[in-house]
Amino acid sequence: MHGPVLVSWLLAALAAASAGFGLYRLRAGRDGRGGCGPESRDSDAAEALMGIGMAGMVLRPGIVWGWLFALLALALLIGTLAPGVPRAHRLHHGVGALAMAYMGLAPAGGHHGSMGLPAVTGALLVYFGGYALWTGSRLLSAPGGQLTVAGPADVSRACRTAMGVGMFAMLLTM
Repeated sequence: MHGPVLVSWLLAALAAASAGFGLYRLRAGRDGRGGCGPESRDSDAAEALMGIGMAGMVLRPGIVWGWLFALLALALLIGTLAPGVPRAHRLHHGVGALAMAYMGLAPAGGHHGSMGLPAVTGALLVYFGGYALWTGSRLLSAPGGQLTVAGPADVSRACRTAMGVGMFAMLLTM
């Protein structure tokens, strides 16, 4: 990531914290909504992998990350074809892994200092900017308009919002 060192470290810490919460949910076998099904474990594992990878990629960029995320994206996108899985969430993680692969591999294929294709970067910025706004708006809406104590579901939404903002920031600095 190109930008101030402090921003890179803060983004890495945020991604690592989100990954840590995903690993905690994976270990606890709960999705924040009281569920313990395979779809919640799948989602927790994908979010933990994305968080760990994002933190690593921010602190130590390189082509290896691009190839690792390309393999993860392939697995997630093929997984959307399996019957009985939450396709939208898996597709979102597949798009995220593709974006991470794009950010990892774009410098290798860049010409004349180019860091990627503007149309692809722009489309990913729109997607992750919209995703961060959507998940953030879900955090702000409390049932009955009352303030409530944050539960595991709220922390999960906050982690998803943070990861969306992190992806947006990484794409913005490409």
